[in-house]
Amino acid sequence: MSTSSFSRRTLLRSIAAGGAAVAAPSLLTACSSTAARHDVSNVGRTLAPWPAYVPFAGPPADLPGTADGIQPGYLTYPKNLVSAVHDKPGTGQTIKVMTITYGTPPKPASSNRFWAAVNEALGVTVEFTVVPDSDYMTKMATMMAGDDLPDVINLGGGHTLPREAEFVAAKCADLSPYVSGDAIKAYPNLANLPTYAWQDMGRVGGKIYGVPVQRSAPGNCLWINNDVFTAAGMKDGWTSDDFTAVAKAATHGRKYGLGSSQPLLFGTDIHTTAFGAPQEWKVDGGTFVSAYTTDEYRAGIAFMAKLRQAGLYQPNVLGTSTVDCKTMFYNGTVASMPDGFGALTTSVPSIKGAFTLDAMVPYTPPGGARPGMDRARGIFGYTVLKKATPDRIKLILRVLDYLAAPFGTKEYELTHFGIEGTHFTRDAQGSPIPTALGQVENPVNLPIKYLSDAPQVLYLPGNPDAVRRNHAWQTKVAPMLVRNPRFGLQSETGTRVGATLDTLRTDAIGAVVAGRKPMSAWDDTVKQMRSQGLDKIAEEYAQAYASSH
Repeated sequence: MSTSSFSRRTLLRSIAAGGAAVAAPSLLTACSSTAARHDVSNVGRTLAPWPAYVPFAGPPADLPGTADGIQPGYLTYPKNLVSAVHDKPGTGQTIKVMTITYGTPPKPASSNRFWAAVNEALGVTVEFTVVPDSDYMTKMATMMAGDDLPDVINLGGGHTLPREAEFVAAKCADLSPYVSGDAIKAYPNLANLPTYAWQDMGRVGGKIYGVPVQRSAPGNCLWINNDVFTAAGMKDGWTSDDFTAVAKAATHGRKYGLGSSQPLLFGTDIHTTAFGAPQEWKVDGGTFVSAYTTDEYRAGIAFMAKLRQAGLYQPNVLGTSTVDCKTMFYNGTVASMPDGFGALTTSVPSIKGAFTLDAMVPYTPPGGARPGMDRARGIFGYTVLKKATPDRIKLILRVLDYLAAPFGTKEYELTHFGIEGTHFTRDAQGSPIPTALGQVENPVNLPIKYLSDAPQVLYLPGNPDAVRRNHAWQTKVAPMLVRNPRFGLQSETGTRVGATLDTLRTDAIGAVVAGRKPMSAWDDTVKQMRSQGLDKIAEEYAQAYASSH
């Protein structure tokens, strides 16, 4: 179980950091007895069946999607919405939830009409603990160490959570009896989630503990101000040298060609995969090879260091939050920002037509190697439930099922756009257009979409041209997408030491790119990570991979 990618970046990047290449053994061994108390491995276990997939027969797309995650595109909003939920999930109960946010804190429930409308539709009172991205690690560590858990917790957003799988196995409800196989049909909107989302979430100890928040195929992207980049000389089939020249031409005065947030670390995922590195791991036969041990990954780091040394990044990248990076991108301080693919739907309305937003097509690295980019983990994250009675578990699953109502339904309209006349009006084509209130009260600032959500479609209200542009981009980069083979796998060692190892990795990259340490510091860090457990992680992934393939 868990990213990136969100989606964004994968939730447990740390597990994959820097292990040696290890061949999958021909005979699988059971987990060691030292980890038996919270054994997270799936090796040698009876595996809960994946939930049955029952697709929703929604409105036909104008631009076709694919089964592996290229989004169906809609140029106009469906005219005849249907109901996907026929009874309120609850009867007045209170549910406490905790999730990450990348927006501003929501207005209190007592004065938030969007929140009140969602509560009314769900038949429950949702009490939110909304954790800003910058505070997520601290808040989650405190919560996971205690016994007073909220009812619903989303684990996601690209952060490394120490001992996450052990926490899930020890303190969260086993959902297998409720969602495995045909049992999922009691929750038809959850049954509409594609199988790859459940698989990329994975099992823990053979069981299903979460509900995935689905994401489409593209992973982390470099979002660009197309107007600035085009004026600076961007072209089809460009090279890394061309990219440097464009970033340099876009940098002047107090404006910079390149922005980044601290979590996305100068766009490490984007540049290393463009240089041909795997996304965390590659498998050669049964052998797991870490991206961090490859020459391509090292070259990507060196390239970012040169960009920073040339003054092309906004100077305070390592002190910039995701929210602040977005603000600088929207207001033109920076002409690009790395972010998850999901940023498309929030960025287009935030820009308000100030410039044309596009995602970068990866450049070709020196030597003409084939460039790549992240193929997202099929989920932003996943939602776990505190252990409770069967009736309580079923109540919460009904709530998550409502929040997963698909595009083309009345429920989707409420949870994504709010109340007509209050949070949105309609343009001449019927597209929901946010009002001033809708720009404050919405699922960004009240992030119900990170608890559960419909399969993503490519629809941008009032922006059919942006839909066409992005669908064409998705089709173009589809052959470049590089999947991480450890999605859905478990590593006992990784869940224990992964967070520490990832801190070593990110600290080293930050120091090298910022110019505080030489490139040799990265080589030393890779050796250190391997000596502190990564060889063992590689071995465990190889075992898990062999057992499931």
